[in-house]
Amino acid sequence: MRGPTAGATTGPTTDGPTTASGTVTARAGTQRVVQLGGGRARGPWLAVVVHPRPVLVCLVFLALAAVAALVTLAVGELGIPLSELPGVFAGHGTRAQEWALFTSRLPRLGVAVLAGAAFAVAGAIFQSVTRNPLGSPDVIGLGAGAAAGAAAAALVWPGFVSTPVGALLGAFLAITVVYLGTGRGFAAPHRMVVVGIAVGAMSLAFVQLALVRASRESAQEVALWLTGSLAARATGHVLVIAVALAVLLPAALALTRTMQLAEMGDDLATGVGVPVRASRTLAVVVAVLLTGAAVSVCGPVAFVALTAPQIARRLTRSSGPGMVAAACCGAVLLVVADLVAQYALSGIIFPVGVVTAGLGGIYLAFLLVREWKRVAV
Repeated sequence: MRGPTAGATTGPTTDGPTTASGTVTARAGTQRVVQLGGGRARGPWLAVVVHPRPVLVCLVFLALAAVAALVTLAVGELGIPLSELPGVFAGHGTRAQEWALFTSRLPRLGVAVLAGAAFAVAGAIFQSVTRNPLGSPDVIGLGAGAAAGAAAAALVWPGFVSTPVGALLGAFLAITVVYLGTGRGFAAPHRMVVVGIAVGAMSLAFVQLALVRASRESAQEVALWLTGSLAARATGHVLVIAVALAVLLPAALALTRTMQLAEMGDDLATGVGVPVRASRTLAVVVAVLLTGAAVSVCGPVAFVALTAPQIARRLTRSSGPGMVAAACCGAVLLVVADLVAQYALSGIIFPVGVVTAGLGGIYLAFLLVREWKRVAV
C-alpha cells in the first residue's frame, strides 16, 4: 500500500466519534473542528473551528465578572448578603432590599457589564482598522467628540436634542473630521491616530468653554457625566445599551474575518477578494455606534476601549481582533473599576472614569514605551 505523496495535504485527524447526527470532532494543530450533520458519506452541513485557548480565556473572564457582580451586590451599606440574594430575587426580601437590588445595584451593574463590553469591542475594531495598539476611541478623538456633543446638547443649546443624542452626533462629527483630515479616509491608519489626537484636543477645548459659560449647577452635573459615571443608572439605561449590543455585536463579529485579512495589508487583502475600503468603513460605523451607545449611558469612560482589547489579545494569543474575548475583558474591567471607585476609600465615592483613567494612563505609558523601544531597535 502506497503512502501519501510528498507535499500532499492530509485532512485533520478525527479524534471524536461520529454520532447518529453526524457530529465529528477533528483536531488540527491547536484548534478543533466541530462538524455537524451529514455523516461520513455526505459530509457535514456545518463545520465550526474552535480554538481552546480563547474559549478558556473567555470562560475565565466570565467567571471573574460573575464574582465581581456578586461582590457588587453584597458589599456596602445597602449590600445584600449572598445567602439572602435568591430570596430577594424571588420577591421575598424586605422593601429596602428590593429597592437596593432592583433600583440601585442591578441597573448599575448591568450598565457596567454591557457598556464595558461595548467600549472594548469598539476599541478592538479601531485597533484592527488602524493596525495600531493605540488606535482606540480614546486616542482617536471619538470619546472626546462624544463628550463635546454632550456638552453642546446639555449646556450650549439645551433642549435642542437630548444629551445622549448629542453624544452620538458628536462622535459621528469627530470621526467625520478624522476621515477628511487624513486625506485618504480610513486607508491611512497612522494618519488617523495623528488627526484623532488633534480632534480630541479641539473637542476637549470646546468642552472646557461650555463648562466655563454654564451655571455652576449645570456645569457640575455635566462635568460628572463627562468624567464617566455609573451613578443613578436606571433600567432604561440598561435597555439602551443592551439593544445596541444585540444589534451591533453580531455585525462586528461578521466583520472579524475581513478585518483579520485587512490587518495583513490592503494589497494582500484585495488580492484574496476582500473589499477593504467598504469593510473598513462599515467596521468604523459599527465602532462609532457602539461608542456612542456606551457614552450615552455612562459618559466617556476613559481607556477601557484601549486596554481591554490588548489584554484579551495577549492572553488569547489571537492574530485577529478577538471581539468576544475583548467584550468579556471590557465587562470585567469596568465592573472591577466601579468596585474600586465605590469602596477603595471609606466614605468617598469616585466616578468610575477617574479609576479607569488612572489605570489606563499607566497602561498607555507602557504601550508608548514598548512602541518606542520597538521602533528604536
